[in-house]
Amino acid sequence: MIYVDGLPLSPHSSSSSSSQDDDALAVLMKHPTLVSVSDSFGAISERKFSASEESNVERSTSKAVYVFQREYATVDPAHVDLVGTDEATTCLGIVIRNRRNGMTSVTHMDSPDVVDIGFTQMLSLALKHDVDDIFDVHLVGAFNDSSPQSTTHGTKSKKQTNLGGYSFPLCQKIIQTLEKSSINFHIQLLHVLDHNTRWDSQGNAYPIFHGFLVEPSTGLVNPASFDKTSRCPDEILRRIRLTASFEDSSCAGRLLETYDTLTDQIIISPFSWTRRQISVAFMLRHLSDSEILLSCSTSPSAEGPDFVENQRRQCEYVIEHPDFRKVFPLNQPHVFERTPNGGWRRLQQ
Repeated sequence: MIYVDGLPLSPHSSSSSSSQDDDALAVLMKHPTLVSVSDSFGAISERKFSASEESNVERSTSKAVYVFQREYATVDPAHVDLVGTDEATTCLGIVIRNRRNGMTSVTHMDSPDVVDIGFTQMLSLALKHDVDDIFDVHLVGAFNDSSPQSTTHGTKSKKQTNLGGYSFPLCQKIIQTLEKSSINFHIQLLHVLDHNTRWDSQGNAYPIFHGFLVEPSTGLVNPASFDKTSRCPDEILRRIRLTASFEDSSCAGRLLETYDTLTDQIIISPFSWTRRQISVAFMLRHLSDSEILLSCSTSPSAEGPDFVENQRRQCEYVIEHPDFRKVFPLNQPHVFERTPNGGWRRLQQ
């Protein structure tokens, strides 16, 4: 069940299930409180994080967890100070925080196909079934990629949705799932679709923000961006794992598990890449930057400045390491523990 301002979302007048789903998103996008909060969020300066000593942007010694696309992490505020994600264009970053104990789950969802099981995964440690838990929800990302600037608050009919776009179906599925749940979800921030979209003079759409950072102890959410030194650990391997998961039936409909809540460790379980993926890497290696954008992105004109570089680094890694068994000797996972300064150190096994 969805609440805003402590009140349940108004019932729908239509008896059609699909119309109800459309109406729920439309009502939320136009809700005065959520519009005001989104406007205020959009005016906040983005925090930029880097772990490089040569960088002049913010460096943090806090205990942080970074979440890549299709990953999730449920953290205990006693162990983790910050959780962040970025690089979202048509994807959606979600924060679900238990008000009672501060347990916070963050994900970077990229498809309606992972929503149902994904929410179950996110809530598995945050939800205590013996009490009436209340969860605060923040949603950031999923810019309006399919309609002209004249569309009102990113709400479209089903006919318009079918004309293209990835963001709207994802937002619609997420709101539908929250609304139908018996759990009390209080939406605090809905910075998606038109709320997270800016247009240039030619009418081209771009995200206002690609990511955020949440403090589990307080629930405070701020727009944020990261670089390859702060998207860690095992940055390249985790990117490759995402691509590999699309060909792994055991990953279908599921978010990728990365963070161990109880031990405060990052654990990358062994996975494989196929000959086809290696062939694709060789092919991408010879493409121009614009061709890589068109081949690898759902929104080529809206990607961050390091998108192509990251794609090329993934290709080079797979080409240089064609045998995944050598990356995971004895089929053992990569396990990372905390360092005294809040970073990560790989355990030797």
